[in-house]
Amino acid sequence: MKQMDGTADTPELARLYEDFAAISTSPLWTQRDDLMPMAPSPRAVPYVWRWKQLFDIAKRSGALVPVGRGGERRAIGLANPGLPGTAYATPTLWCAIQYLGRHETAPEHRHAQNAFRFVIEGEGVWTVVNGDPVAMRRGDLLLTPGWHFHGHHNDTDQPMAWIDGLDVPLSHYTDVGFFEFGSERVTDEASPSVSRNERLWAHPGLRPLSELEARTSSPLMAYRWEHTDRALTEQLALEDEGQPATVEQGHAAIRYVNPTTGGDVMPTLRAEFHRLRPGASTPPRHEVGSSVWQVFEGAGIVTLGGEEHSLEKGDLFVVPSWTSWSLAAESQLDLFRFNDGPVIDALGFARSYVPGRD
Repeated sequence: MKQMDGTADTPELARLYEDFAAISTSPLWTQRDDLMPMAPSPRAVPYVWRWKQLFDIAKRSGALVPVGRGGERRAIGLANPGLPGTAYATPTLWCAIQYLGRHETAPEHRHAQNAFRFVIEGEGVWTVVNGDPVAMRRGDLLLTPGWHFHGHHNDTDQPMAWIDGLDVPLSHYTDVGFFEFGSERVTDEASPSVSRNERLWAHPGLRPLSELEARTSSPLMAYRWEHTDRALTEQLALEDEGQPATVEQGHAAIRYVNPTTGGDVMPTLRAEFHRLRPGASTPPRHEVGSSVWQVFEGAGIVTLGGEEHSLEKGDLFVVPSWTSWSLAAESQLDLFRFNDGPVIDALGFARSYVPGRD
């Protein structure tokens, strides 16, 4: 009898399999390869979204779809072709381009899911997080941790677009989501150059004695481009001086951190920024967990699962778990990255492999 592959060659075995289904059970021996593969076998596929196409479709949406109650946001999710029926970039990550027209306001709401915004171009929009208006500018990472009220207002005559990243798929699969409507507009329509949370927290290496308790998510809502750019510039300058400052030759990188713990900015999302010198490249590597990247500036090539894709400013690409990836810079190549690293680390699943190195 072929009892361990689900093939029934006797009436008794056929009846057994029918009875499994009748009482909502499933024998392990018929599905071991699906449940416990020899290595990660993601349904999500590597994919590249072109910024010019995304911005065009977002602009068209801006002319036809109002911001307001109902959908709440004019956000267009990047739907991985390997995950049909969803708007998920990976099984744990959601990414979208959000578009806000001139003088528009996106009403406030809050949700259990953790979120951030990353700005590739433009300024003039403020995101109001728990009543604190935070300016959004090129190269900035803006946080909206879970259950923080937030809305956006555009004070200019020009539209603005950015990317949103959330842990929506993870929250969906674990059934932890809550949502609540807030103000129809925003609770504070001021437009200060510096937010209150920055005034308290954005001083490198310094922490207010009034706020010494560790927090699950960073209390700093804005990580400004000037600090990111300076850190990367100095890493490469130190490399020129022969100091061990970069992660690889010609490859500088930083991780955004929670100033109260030194850990990730939010419990489910990790954010990084990478810079490659012109001509620099990274070796192919495999990593457990999935990530989404956006080209902030420059041109280059990403190789995903052995297939090369050209990159230019604004393009986004997804790397599913254990999919081989590598980068090659034609000009200086700046990239923003976010992934599910905090979850992978906390569960003890972290693993990486660089052929020829490990």
